[in-house]
Amino acid sequence: MRELEIGAAAYDERVGRYGVVMDHEGGRVYLRPPGGGLEWEAAVEHVRPARVSEVLAEPVAEANARSRGERL
Repeated sequence: MRELEIGAAAYDERVGRYGVVMDHEGGRVYLRPPGGGLEWEAAVEHVRPARVSEVLAEPVAEANARSRGERL
């Protein structure tokens, strides 16, 4: 697999979520949630470029909850 650029959106198939590539070293990719938070590491073979639908899923779910008056 081609190395993902730092700052790119990537999907960790092992845990089923996407993050922003912070670094990569020795077959590991270091990801952080897009809004900040704890970084996690993943084996490069479990990480691929994120699809637009994966990047938008969480913000759309939050907007839908707000429109229903639900507290997050």
